[in-house]
Amino acid sequence: MADHWQISFDHGHQQRYLPDRRSVLTYVLSIGPQAGSPRFEVFVEREPAARADGGPAGRAFARVGVIDLSRPGEMDRLRAELAELDGTGQPGARGDPS
Repeated sequence: MADHWQISFDHGHQQRYLPDRRSVLTYVLSIGPQAGSPRFEVFVEREPAARADGGPAGRAFARVGVIDLSRPGEMDRLRAELAELDGTGQPGARGDPS
């Protein structure tokens, strides 16, 4: 199953489906300052529940975290995580032994 991510924001009034964690971080960093709420709930697609006949019941998501831009340093933390995913100049990035 391919990873699919969902973010819910503006008090649950808006949601977006994104292909990966990198896309989630990029999206939150770009629209976060203009969003109606600083809180973004992050979900990842999981195996669907089974129907009584054994077939899949459709898409299902499990919450894996909350990004709250009102927390001090949260934007910097997101930028650092994104840089690590991109492998650019941060400790722990691909190819960096530290």
